[in-house]
Amino acid sequence: MKTFSFLLLFTAFSIHLSAQQPATELLNDAIIQAKKENKNILIKFEASWCGWCKRMTKQLKDERVKEYFEKNYVIVPIVAMESAKNKHLENPGSNDILGDYGGAKAGLPFFVIIDYNAVVLTNSFNDFGQNLGCPASPEEVEVFIKKLEATSDMSASDVENITAVFTLKN
Repeated sequence: MKTFSFLLLFTAFSIHLSAQQPATELLNDAIIQAKKENKNILIKFEASWCGWCKRMTKQLKDERVKEYFEKNYVIVPIVAMESAKNKHLENPGSNDILGDYGGAKAGLPFFVIIDYNAVVLTNSFNDFGQNLGCPASPEEVEVFIKKLEATSDMSASDVENITAVFTLKN
């Protein structure tokens, strides 16, 4: 009986540790941090199966642009739209929030930039209503930069570095 009780307790503890933080909690924490640091919030919806999501995560952390993004934004990765086998990786409530921001049918990655009052400043959609996702073409990167310029302090060297990091090389 002791073994069974231990296994039950261990299983419950393990499940609790692997459970993802609810998306609403992630956003609330980001809002608190953004208010304190006077920054905007870049929400990036992603999934484990999404190669473009992984690419964008890597780009946001690239040494040439990392300082710019950290100075201007609280970055909040939210896992959504996971496959059935990886639902445990999803932040609870993420698909609802993705839908609230208009990204449910857009595909991933999908980003939204909000201020610390939770007002939407911009999102992944270009002027034609298409999701930029992870911008890669020169045209997509140009639109991405315009969205960043409208929501942050951006220098000419920031533009140059973001262009270099995000533009897909053939």
